[in-house]
Amino acid sequence: MNQVMENILTRRSVRAFKDEKLSVEALEELAKAGIYAPSAMNRQSWKFTVVTNGELIQRLAKAIGTELGREEYDLYKPAALIIPSNHKKNRWGREDNACALQNIFLAAHSMGISSVWINQLHGICDQPGIRELLNEMEIPEDHVVYGMAALGYAADEVHKEAEKTGQVHFVV
Repeated sequence: MNQVMENILTRRSVRAFKDEKLSVEALEELAKAGIYAPSAMNRQSWKFTVVTNGELIQRLAKAIGTELGREEYDLYKPAALIIPSNHKKNRWGREDNACALQNIFLAAHSMGISSVWINQLHGICDQPGIRELLNEMEIPEDHVVYGMAALGYAADEVHKEAEKTGQVHFVV
C-alpha cells in the first residue's frame, strides 16, 4: 500500500492529549497544509489562526460550553488549535474549510501528531461571548468558523484498526 493511502486509512480522531507543546515549525507546516487545500474557484478566502495559548484555548472552551449548555466542555485540552475561518459571504466557505481541515488532519497524522475535528463554533460565532474571544484571536468579524483542528500528542495509544462502512457503486 502506498504511503498516502496508509496515512488515510490509519488516521483516527483523538480526544485526549498529553500536556506537551507542539513545535512552531510543526504548526507552521500544518497551517501550510491547510493553505494548500483546494478552494472553490481558487478563491482562498480563508484565514488560518494558530492558537497555542492554553489559557486562551480553555477560555474558548468555557465560552463554547456555556453557549451550548455543556459546562464541562474543554475542547479535549489540546496543545494547539488551528482555526480556519472564511468569509461569511463565500458560498463555498464551509467546503473550502473542510478540505483545509482534512489536509491538516492528514499532515498531522503523518508527523505523529494527533487531531480531532471541533465543529461547535459554526452557528455561534457571533454570540457576544464567543465573538469577543474570536476578536481577541484576530479572526475577522466578517468570517465564520465551520470547524477547528484540535492538535497534540495522544495521551493514550491510538487504535489504527477501525471498521469503516459505506457503499461503493461503480457505474461503467
